[in-house]
Amino acid sequence: MLRLSLGRDGQLPPSVTMGTVDVAFHLAARGRPLPVVFAFAFDGAAPTLDSLRARVAERAHRIPALHYRIARERRRFRRVDRIAADRHVHEAWLPEDTDGSATGRLMLSHPMNADGRPPWDVWLVHGPAGRHTLCYRTDHAFQDGVGAAYTARALLGDDPEGGPVPQPRRLPTAAGLAGTLGDLAGAFGAATAKPAFDGVCTGRVDVCHAETSLARLRAVGRGYGATVTDVYLAALSHAVHTWHLKETGTVHPPLPVAIPMSVRARGEERAPGNRMITARILLPCDEESPQGALARVVAAMNGLRTGRRRDSMRVLLAATPRSVGARVGVRLVHGRLVAGPVSSVNFGTALVHQGLAARRAAVYTSVASGIRSVVTLTSQHDTACLTVVHDVALRTADELPDLWLAALLELERS
Repeated sequence: MLRLSLGRDGQLPPSVTMGTVDVAFHLAARGRPLPVVFAFAFDGAAPTLDSLRARVAERAHRIPALHYRIARERRRFRRVDRIAADRHVHEAWLPEDTDGSATGRLMLSHPMNADGRPPWDVWLVHGPAGRHTLCYRTDHAFQDGVGAAYTARALLGDDPEGGPVPQPRRLPTAAGLAGTLGDLAGAFGAATAKPAFDGVCTGRVDVCHAETSLARLRAVGRGYGATVTDVYLAALSHAVHTWHLKETGTVHPPLPVAIPMSVRARGEERAPGNRMITARILLPCDEESPQGALARVVAAMNGLRTGRRRDSMRVLLAATPRSVGARVGVRLVHGRLVAGPVSSVNFGTALVHQGLAARRAAVYTSVASGIRSVVTLTSQHDTACLTVVHDVALRTADELPDLWLAALLELERS
């Protein structure tokens, strides 16, 4: 892992070239910040703002990713040697926010700094009596969700080590390369019909969550030979099926979504930049039962895994000129082709801040590039949190989390 000396004694390079995925996010957001938020919800007395600032001031200089700002006109990350921690740590009061949705709206709508500082901040949000949330926020052109997980733990946790498992690099397979080339070719094809998610984007978003036990997802998976991610995606597929059928009386066709996959290797945990790729799959929203949906999701995801699609896209991106790869990347995750990103992040053990363990964690980002929704499952200890960020034009999309829980219940009963 990147050590304390990097970031305190001048060994960090003065600038780092933005990667292909970084530039893709820059283009997708049209040069504006696209917030990525890691929110940790706590029960119990909140820390003081001064103690939180002291923690951030103590830790920030040890984390290489926090020492860079985005020079967008040069498409580079430039080092900032002195960080004024008090200017990066803020406080807000949302006493009516019982479910975290108001905190999510605040984090995705509040302007990010534009004064040349590194693009990150920390928020202490006071909720209803006895509850508070700590949020780490950054720009998606600068850091992906897994990178944010490492940084948030290193910055805020009593134990700064740990986090998602780094991804080993393997050789791609012929099947994986063929599938990836098919995705790339599809980026230049005709628009895909997604009746539940097509339409005008307002740019204003809402946020909703649902919580369940991670052990519950694992138990369902064991019964079907599926992973937690497979179960999550199948339940989401059936939730969209039920939601669209209720709204229109018609069955939704298979839904194209982008599956983000981390390629952050050991030693890159706290480095700046996005280290991720995406693959495209079809969620079987036309399937009548969640059991049928799960069988089809397992087959699709096993194809991605055995074909090493993660490694195939990583290798192809590395071999493609950055400007070309970034523009193709924008097309791959655009509202004309996919409903949006559908991701999964396992944070690992619960974040403990000043002796208090978070009861849940949730990572999410906003919409861009014609996308009307972003869905994430965040796991922490034994709690899984589904987060749906959606354009307000999707008026009833806040029903999806409850429909997702209902689909899980059906999978358990069979």
